[in-house]
Amino acid sequence: MKKIIYGNSNFRKIKINNNYLYIDKTEYIKKLEKLNEDFVIFLRPRRFGKSLFLSTLQYYYNENSKNEFKKLFGDTYIGKSPTPLKNSYKILFFEFSGINIDGGIEVIYEGFKDNIKSAIYRYFSNYGYSITRESLDKIATPTGVIKYFFDTVKDDKIYILIDEYDQFANAILANSMEDFLNIVGKGGFVRSFYEVLKTATLSGTVQKMFITGVTPITLDSLSSGFNIVSNISYHKEFNAMAGFTQKEVEYSLNNSIFKKCNIDKKELLLEKIKKWYNGYIFNIKAKERIYNSTLLNYFISQFDYDDCTMPKKMLDSNVASDYRAIMKLFNIGDREKNYQILQNLIENNSIIGTIKDRYELNREFDEDDFMTLIYSMGFITIKNEIFDNMYKFEIPNYVIKILYFNYFAIEIEKRNSIEIKNSIGKILLNLALGNINPFKTQLNKVVKLLSNRDFMGFNEKYFQVITLSLLSFAEFYFIESQPEKNSKYPDILLIARDERVPNNYLFELKWIKGKTNYKTIKADGIKQVQGYLKLDSIKNISKLRSFLLIGSKDGVEFLEI
Repeated sequence: MKKIIYGNSNFRKIKINNNYLYIDKTEYIKKLEKLNEDFVIFLRPRRFGKSLFLSTLQYYYNENSKNEFKKLFGDTYIGKSPTPLKNSYKILFFEFSGINIDGGIEVIYEGFKDNIKSAIYRYFSNYGYSITRESLDKIATPTGVIKYFFDTVKDDKIYILIDEYDQFANAILANSMEDFLNIVGKGGFVRSFYEVLKTATLSGTVQKMFITGVTPITLDSLSSGFNIVSNISYHKEFNAMAGFTQKEVEYSLNNSIFKKCNIDKKELLLEKIKKWYNGYIFNIKAKERIYNSTLLNYFISQFDYDDCTMPKKMLDSNVASDYRAIMKLFNIGDREKNYQILQNLIENNSIIGTIKDRYELNREFDEDDFMTLIYSMGFITIKNEIFDNMYKFEIPNYVIKILYFNYFAIEIEKRNSIEIKNSIGKILLNLALGNINPFKTQLNKVVKLLSNRDFMGFNEKYFQVITLSLLSFAEFYFIESQPEKNSKYPDILLIARDERVPNNYLFELKWIKGKTNYKTIKADGIKQVQGYLKLDSIKNISKLRSFLLIGSKDGVEFLEI
């Protein structure tokens, strides 16, 4: 079996040994050339394979790779039908994803400057310029370095590639809007850098440019200084340029898991993978939804090929850490309004809004700005179009849903000075083993505190959000929120990911407020649970325990049915 591409984005390394399971995306090189746009930006959520595609462009267009063209591209779409521009440029490659974002704006500035110097020194070394790194280090500013570079190479034909153009700027934005506007505003070091690039495109030295990133915020802020790029992120024909289609997922599985394991219910495994990693669409007219490619490759690489069983963890902790870091952007603008949008999204499984093509950061960051932001980050995706540029959004898949619930649990902890995260692991382990009391105690503690602080705004949906947030840390369960079961919708199902987990759970939640008739609510709840238990789809769940949870400002009553 070939190696799985996981954590590797160097196209040459992947292709030169021909021992990696490679998904060919080179047809998009021809599509990009047909665009008749020389300077483009392509945005996708983290871990979507953008860096590998950028590396593919690097080796396709690099004049130094001419002698390796057949070895690198011979078995690809573009290798069998190359364009006249192959191996026609010198490549200047900036990789801003590697900048340290943890030390504040001064550290980021130094990292930005050093990154530019490193990229330029690589260029000089690759193309025979006798210029030392020491001579570059004597130049004090990033703008000074890039100006010196273009003065030196003014007769070259250059293709600029920029990976993760916005990562460090987003980190600054998450902490300080003022600092962000200073670096991208007039005279800021980021703005000045892109202004020099624009000048080089006008002179003809830079002939093509391809930029990747996650959000459009930074580039929109630069628009007056760098308004030459075409944003192709939401063009229908580039919907699947990064990420995997269903056909590509099945090809990957047929050449890995299904090749080594005799799995009877392949369709069931495919459905589970779809639930976890699929769901993204970047143009409402696109033909299909896209998988997060890195997470799919993680699944294949972590699959237990000895026992032919799924990975114990469906979400790589490194990926989860990446997404939690970018969740800091949830604090941009009115933090409380953003929190309400996210709460509404979880409660209703959808939200309505628009996708904006630019941000005006000199005015208040509004609801549609925030929804555009979380859409570009991959935290929501388009469900359907209501009318022109008015969409119903949904959470794309189970990975993102779990991250949302984790986020809410941590927010609850922060806002109310109660401990959740450090103790919840043992509590949920007890739940899996059949001891429900620790979970009951924790849920009671949280509900009593929150409902008494905000009793008027507390309702059944919020009760469900809190319960789901606590349960989201149970890595040994699939958590289903109001799944459709024979046209009925139980509130929460916990289905074990591993047969060794001795208990599955069904929870139906009711909330009593004011003078609501407790006996009626209880009787209706019991009847609902009993109705669910008669459904074939529920009866087929082994080792199932079912509970009615009746919540109020006085706590939560657990009734096993």
